[in-house]
Amino acid sequence: MTYRLPTDFRERVLAWVRRIPRGKVATYGQIAALAGGPRHARSIGRILRMADDDALPWHRVINHRGQISLPKFGQYELQKQLLLSEGVHFDANDRIDLRRFGWQPDKE
Repeated sequence: MTYRLPTDFRERVLAWVRRIPRGKVATYGQIAALAGGPRHARSIGRILRMADDDALPWHRVINHRGQISLPKFGQYELQKQLLLSEGVHFDANDRIDLRRFGWQPDKE
């Protein structure tokens, strides 16, 4: 059985990412599930890279381990600085506590 993505998956992804509040993060898998494609977490990064929206808070999307997935010495540092500027804290291993900073849209 092949799982098909909703035809408007990209738009749904972008709409959910726009809803992530300042100072909170969501995971790629969380956004994929909210947008109707629970098995398509890897698609989220590609969609965010291709988005042409300067106001999109792409930096608030991280991996399920609470880490930035971008390579260091590139966009990694930018994403970390943007999150720090919003009050998101990193531990000594550059991880974000998802219990503290993870976005829970059902609790808004």
